[in-house]
Amino acid sequence: MLLLILLCTGYGVVSGSQVGEVRCIERERQALLNFKQGLIDRNDDLSSWGAQEHNCCAWKGVSCNDNTSHVIGLQLPGYQLRGNISTALLDLSTSLIRVDLSDNQLDGLIPDAFGSFIFLEYLDLSGNRLEGGIPESFSNLSSLYMLDLSHNQLTGLMPQSSFGQLPNLEIFDVSYNFLQGTVSESYFLSHHRLKVLDLSFSSLVFNSTTDWIPPFRLDILKLASCYLGPQFPKWLQTQSNLSELDLSSTGISGQVPEWLWDLSPRLQYLNLSHNQFSGRVPDLLVSSKLSTHPVIIDISYNNFSVLDVGGNQLTGHIPAYLGSNLPYLQVLSLRHNEFFGTIPPEVCYLTGIQVLDLSGNNISGRIPRCFNNFTSLVESKSPNSTTIDGFRAYPLHQYSSDVLSALVYWRGKEEEYNNTLGFLKLIDLSDNGFVGNIPKEFSLLRGLISLNLSRNHLSGNIDSGIGQMEMLESLDLSRNHISGEIPIGMAELNYLAVLDLSNNNLSGSIPSGTQLQGFNASAYAGNSGLCGPPLAACHAADGRRTSQATDDDHDVGKEDNIFDKGYYISVVLGFVVGFLGVIVILVLHKSWRMSYFGFWNNIWDLVFVTITSSTIHWRRLKQTMRLYN
Repeated sequence: MLLLILLCTGYGVVSGSQVGEVRCIERERQALLNFKQGLIDRNDDLSSWGAQEHNCCAWKGVSCNDNTSHVIGLQLPGYQLRGNISTALLDLSTSLIRVDLSDNQLDGLIPDAFGSFIFLEYLDLSGNRLEGGIPESFSNLSSLYMLDLSHNQLTGLMPQSSFGQLPNLEIFDVSYNFLQGTVSESYFLSHHRLKVLDLSFSSLVFNSTTDWIPPFRLDILKLASCYLGPQFPKWLQTQSNLSELDLSSTGISGQVPEWLWDLSPRLQYLNLSHNQFSGRVPDLLVSSKLSTHPVIIDISYNNFSVLDVGGNQLTGHIPAYLGSNLPYLQVLSLRHNEFFGTIPPEVCYLTGIQVLDLSGNNISGRIPRCFNNFTSLVESKSPNSTTIDGFRAYPLHQYSSDVLSALVYWRGKEEEYNNTLGFLKLIDLSDNGFVGNIPKEFSLLRGLISLNLSRNHLSGNIDSGIGQMEMLESLDLSRNHISGEIPIGMAELNYLAVLDLSNNNLSGSIPSGTQLQGFNASAYAGNSGLCGPPLAACHAADGRRTSQATDDDHDVGKEDNIFDKGYYISVVLGFVVGFLGVIVILVLHKSWRMSYFGFWNNIWDLVFVTITSSTIHWRRLKQTMRLYN
């Protein structure tokens, strides 16, 4: 009896274990083995797929339904499998829900048999070498919500029947293929759930009417290298949930609409590069929606003339493409962000730059010595110059016909300049971490109106050639470590109206007899070695340059006195010589003498007759007046 109990107990345990184990259906097991036969598994990743292994639900990459034991998932991503996709999978058509064969080396055509997988929800064949077209049988995959065919070698048209009849589709990616043709609004009539659309780098033409309102609200839209132009697609204005938007190389021209910068509070990636955009990139501070997240913006290879992204939380290095890929840029404002690193040398390619504002960042290193490449700042005169707001005006280049604006810090206050923006010529590198000497090349910027290098760690002397900056109106070098004397050449800055050299290590006397002494003492405060008006008078040791200047003035006075005496002596001698010359000529030449005296005799007769006749006329007039009285 005890033995019978033990046998029954043991039999119950085995049966229980067999009942609890999920075992695959034999027909589906054979289908998987046939599928494997069409593959080259060089890494032996499918070693568990053996004829002796009867439970295919335990095979690598295979998943089964716990209740029905049907194979519902085939997931083999990144296994470096080669070969074709076998039609043997057709035996799994009524059970498969998820297929992921991405990032392998599969080639050949996509089997039409995939159209029989009526319950398929997820299909990822990306990153292979698949050829041919997209099967029209995909239109039967009504349960599909994710379809990724990207990074293959697919060709031909994108059939509307295979894409337009997928009402549950949320993710559709056919990027990096060789697809051609036109994608119209009719493709998307049933795609109310679409969240991700990526058609980039497939040579497709995206055609839509100006009043089209899509049925979807996308999170990600990538149409790089598709043709959308030439006008900016207005239907994008309805996509207020976008986190990524790539419209690079889409043939769009003209201005970027203002509403784009307020499009989505979730936008973190925006690529508008390689188009024909012109005009300005608006000040992103106006749109608080774009300052709540780190934003990656690529606008390279366009015709922008103004780039103003000041007052945000942009971080990282200054992109080199701002100098190399935006040749028409005239206003670059990155002020008050969190950029770090050094100024890329490509910035010096901006030969047409007129306003360069990098203030209020964490930029360090030395100031590039190539700023004299800014030809628009080297030129001191313009045929169309005028005067606006107290400074000379130089309009933006002829090719900029748009109404531009940007926030600019000028003369101690921040203002938005619109029509007058093109009249500024300004460099502001203040409030950063620059070190080293002030490049001498700054002195070559004869057209520069304002230079602000304050609140850095600059050292060395002020360049003696600063007087060449003939148009300079505002100069702020305060709060640095600049040493030496104030060069006399600074007195040649006739238009200088704003000056701040405070909190440096300057020494010596302030050049006397110049407008430099007319500035407030605060302009020189914090320089313990400076003296002379408007500061305290210089001591004997400190007034060396002043005394020398006085001696020079005395020498000049002596030279002036000598010049005056010589002048008067030469005048007297000239008169005497000239008078004697006339007398000698009259004495030696009788005919000349007679003509000379005859001339003066005629003059005397004319004067005498005129006076006499006038006197007689006056007397007669006087007698007539008496008779009437």
